[in-house]
Amino acid sequence: MTPTSDDWRAGGFGLYVHWPFCAAKCPYCDFNSHVVAHVDQARWAKALAAEIARLAAEIPDRHLGSIFFGGGTPSLMMPETVDAVIRAAQAGWGFTNDIEISLEANPTSVEKTRFQGFADAGVNRLSMGIQALNDDDLRRLGRMHSVAEARAAFDVARDTFGRVSFDLIYARQGQDRAAWRAELREALSMAVDHLSLYQLTIEPGTAFGARAEIGKLRDLPDDDLSADMYADTQEICAKAGMNGYETSNHAAPGSESRHNLVYWRQGDWAAVGPGAHGRLTLPHGRVATEAHRAPGAWIDAVEQHGTGELPREFIPHDEQATEYLLMAMRLSEGMDMDRFAALAGQPLRPEAIASLAELGMVRTTGNRLQATDAGRPVLNAILRELAL
Repeated sequence: MTPTSDDWRAGGFGLYVHWPFCAAKCPYCDFNSHVVAHVDQARWAKALAAEIARLAAEIPDRHLGSIFFGGGTPSLMMPETVDAVIRAAQAGWGFTNDIEISLEANPTSVEKTRFQGFADAGVNRLSMGIQALNDDDLRRLGRMHSVAEARAAFDVARDTFGRVSFDLIYARQGQDRAAWRAELREALSMAVDHLSLYQLTIEPGTAFGARAEIGKLRDLPDDDLSADMYADTQEICAKAGMNGYETSNHAAPGSESRHNLVYWRQGDWAAVGPGAHGRLTLPHGRVATEAHRAPGAWIDAVEQHGTGELPREFIPHDEQATEYLLMAMRLSEGMDMDRFAALAGQPLRPEAIASLAELGMVRTTGNRLQATDAGRPVLNAILRELAL
């Protein structure tokens, strides 16, 4: 066993389940999602449960603190499929007393009818992909719901689940500061306890990316306006008691996403489903896991070969340290410098910390290093300076 074999405990242990299917592909999306006419849900439930059982046999004697159903559109799963996956996870590892089980949902009427079934299966947190509170922008973003449907679905979710989050995208085409400030205040008025607020990014390989390449994606805010919108986001959310605990995530105290904190605090997470990426600490070291991306290839591999995984990659300690730096500095709580030094075999450079602190970009509190409010918008530059 290595001296850092228990390092993952500082971040906890979770399970990520990737459901790769969507009703339609959004033009900004670069996730592993696929539109198909029919899904054999019983077959998929069996394959996902088999992958969970395989991983649980490899890393027993743990308890799950979180499960996250992502995608794709997990709310297109039948409640029976979700139930089968949760039962497999409980049989494989057991749950902590306060386990968080999250599921991403779209607010269309078809998926809304399944909410109670998801809750009955054990889901206790819903993450809704609302994306905009403006019907014209929803159409431009390729969303299949209206604002009225989103509000109705949110109200049902609020009555069904203990915790509800929703996503919004800003810095959209033609959006100005006044419009975003008004939209954000409207979102906060909906009694939400967690918001994920993302700037629109144009990714290669997406429909938006293709349009941008030929000059057909017009009226995007420039960098200065996007930065102003980010500042507005922090100010308005903070005044509403929804501080930014991570670069793009805001929550009322105690309502932070525990599963995402596993990633940012560099815990371990098992990952099942097409294209799912995981991190596992084993007796011989920490490994990165990845699954076949294509749904057909993944499920065939599970059924025919007993695993949907691709060959694993060993993560040396210096790379673990770099991952920890990159992820933990996104959090308002920052990073544990002693933990970094244990992983890296050497501490962060004192002169780099001192220089950034003098510029007002970072601060230290005991053994923790945090980006300041001034530093968070330029976090990538800070990370470049801190990286060994």
